Amino acid sequence: MMAGRKRKMLALTVAGAAPEQAVNKRKNQTESTLIVPPAKLENKCEIAPSTETERSHYFTDNDLQHKFGEGFFNQPCIRLAKALLGKVLVRRCADGTELRGRIVETEAYLGGDDKASHSAGGKRTERNTAMFMKPGTIYVYPIYGIYLCMNVSSEGEGAAVLLRSLEPLQGQPVMRQLRAARRKEGARQLKDKELCNGPSKLCQALNIPRYFDRRDLASDPEVWLEKDLNTNLAEPYNIVSAPRIGIESHGEWAKKPWRFYLRGHPCVSVVNKEAERQSLSGNVMNNLGPSDVQSDARQHKVKRT
Repeated sequence: MMAGRKRKMLALTVAGAAPEQAVNKRKNQTESTLIVPPAKLENKCEIAPSTETERSHYFTDNDLQHKFGEGFFNQPCIRLAKALLGKVLVRRCADGTELRGRIVETEAYLGGDDKASHSAGGKRTERNTAMFMKPGTIYVYPIYGIYLCMNVSSEGEGAAVLLRSLEPLQGQPVMRQLRAARRKEGARQLKDKELCNGPSKLCQALNIPRYFDRRDLASDPEVWLEKDLNTNLAEPYNIVSAPRIGIESHGEWAKKPWRFYLRGHPCVSVVNKEAERQSLSGNVMNNLGPSDVQSDARQHKVKRT
């Protein structure tokens, strides 16, 4: 009888301890996930647990049908640069978190005669190979040795569109941590409109790595383009055409109005007041001149690899 009582008491003790052990185990697991080193954030887009669901109210589970296939990208470079405005770039992280940003600014680089393009004169290199691949191929290249820029190939030999700025739509806490990991310690917290308002900033905020180069934006499981069903911001009368940025050394090619952005949008990297005035008055800055149309037409007649 004594032995039986001891076994019963032991069983009760173990049963009583189980909830406490489970609580401690959950506590330890939670604490371990709350401390995420910057390197891990940068590599995997991970973030501490949050009560906010990142597959948010903004989008539904039916969004897969709204992804753009390769047919969308198979259009002349200048036309694609405009068509991309208002579309949503999506980055799915290793933990399943999805980051979304609406494209609000682009630049067209036609290759061929376009002296400001990496593929000017039809020059192919190891770096710019993606520009000669099928429309929708991602072209990621480094600048200043430390930053990255993301482009998407279009119709035309060596033609691609640079993504310059996004409006953050989903996953801002993750974006903010990814940006903070590349900034000085103690720097002020970025506003939402500052997270992706530049080509290198959007690559940091969405964790677009160098190895995404030559991937297919129409079929890749980690990054894709989809429709935005919640806005008509990119109507033609809202698009401003302005000279491209950072190519001043390329003479007349620096003046081509092949940068396109949504008028009045707070996430545009650089506003060009003169271009906006001319576009409102119906001048050429908002419409391609004959030579520009011919350049784009010549490019898209060339068969891509």
